Amino acid sequence: MQLALRNVTKRFGSLVANDRISLTVDSGEIHCLLGENGAGKSTLMNVLYGLYQADEGEIVLDGEVQHFAGPGDAMAAGIGMVHQHFMLIPVFTVAENVMLGHEETGFAGSLDLEAARAKVREISARFGFHVDPDAVVEDLPVGVQQRVEIIKALSRDAKVLVFDEPTAVLTPQETDELMQIMRQLRESGTAIVFITHKLREVREVADRITVIRLGKVVGEAEPTASNAELAALMVGRPVELTVRKDTPKLGDEALVVSGLTVTDKDGLVHLNDLSFSIRAGEVLAVAGVQGNGQTELTEALVGLQDHVHGSIRLDGRELVGRSVRQVLEAGVGFIPEDRQVDGLVGAFSIAENLMLDRSFSAPFVRGGSLQLRERDEFARQKLAEYDVRAPGITTPVERLSGGNQQKVVVARELSRDLRLLVAAQPTRGVDVGSIEFIHQQIVATRDAGVPVLVVSTELDEVVALADRIMVLYRGRIVGIVPADTPREVLGLMMTGERPAGAVA
Repeated sequence: MQLALRNVTKRFGSLVANDRISLTVDSGEIHCLLGENGAGKSTLMNVLYGLYQADEGEIVLDGEVQHFAGPGDAMAAGIGMVHQHFMLIPVFTVAENVMLGHEETGFAGSLDLEAARAKVREISARFGFHVDPDAVVEDLPVGVQQRVEIIKALSRDAKVLVFDEPTAVLTPQETDELMQIMRQLRESGTAIVFITHKLREVREVADRITVIRLGKVVGEAEPTASNAELAALMVGRPVELTVRKDTPKLGDEALVVSGLTVTDKDGLVHLNDLSFSIRAGEVLAVAGVQGNGQTELTEALVGLQDHVHGSIRLDGRELVGRSVRQVLEAGVGFIPEDRQVDGLVGAFSIAENLMLDRSFSAPFVRGGSLQLRERDEFARQKLAEYDVRAPGITTPVERLSGGNQQKVVVARELSRDLRLLVAAQPTRGVDVGSIEFIHQQIVATRDAGVPVLVVSTELDEVVALADRIMVLYRGRIVGIVPADTPREVLGLMMTGERPAGAVA
């Protein structure tokens, strides 16, 4: 089956998410749709899958124009989609999930679960998935859950399969397994659209590459293209992809965490007896699949968790039990994982956001009065220093791109007298150019003698920034290892296995 998108345009009010996009995908081909977060990739695929209706353009399958009123029409036409966030019912079995929405009935109208089980077994055998049809989905590893999503699509005779950022929640080993599955699907004649922003994965499996920037197709590339060439297409200018850093000049232990346990209000344990330290001038990067305690760790360090036990000492001073304001005044800078929820006030101006956690003291407040001249001069300096692209300091931050919003957060946090920097997902949802800049700022902070804790689900980012790597699994430390630890070892640690020689 050949899929063709012809001049597809999708608008949300005045925002043009897709601007006359055209591409084709043939049977037995992996066509990669490459672009930064917010480039319009997922919007385009949601149009293809019937979740959105195009304002202009056509979807054509084997020469016939299609009109999808919803996902049911797309599935009936042979299009399947594996979403970034799985569309599975956790308490249902694999077979029940596979038949959901396409239930077959047997005697007296009863559900024919055996037919669903047989279909799961047949597809699993064909592709070597090894999925038990009677397993409950919530008990399965994330990588196996993704295979269930693929089985769902194939059980409905999908000839075109869309993978939307499929490796976002996978370990390196699970990612490698998915790449092999995609190759098998290609060999079976399936047409695959692979949406991603990860250059390594693109070059590994793509037959053709289409690059989207700001809702438009800006070029096509061969898999032989270098990372630098692909990044330049994505951003529109040359980008330095390598994090350049010298050997760290280590000082004394600055942050010492002992027996840190975090529970919720019902007593459920999210972090279990963590102990580690970070020296001055060192980056300790935390690796792990999302949801293994990373969020609770960063929030505990800055006083945002209510049920914290153990000790967090910074330069010998205890932080547990202090308010967020007291923690910030102790010299902790915090780049939160969700800038829009925890890092910025969207309706506030850039200048107002840059003084958010300093709005109670000099130089911005004296004698209870706001010092507008000092605030605005500071904001103008930071706009220039951090290359924030905006009309001016009075621009509301909600009008900025994701990368520029993140630069405002980084500028604010790094402009204080820091004793510790906690950076959670510091480059999530920003373009390659902004990633380059933010990485430089984190390394410069480390080189200034500040201890840095970086949390990232992007393993490439962890390896690039780290002096040491701490791996979390289900709220526990699996081990702390050197930054040059092989990816396959880190991947095993992310599943809970502790290698020989790892510091617990």
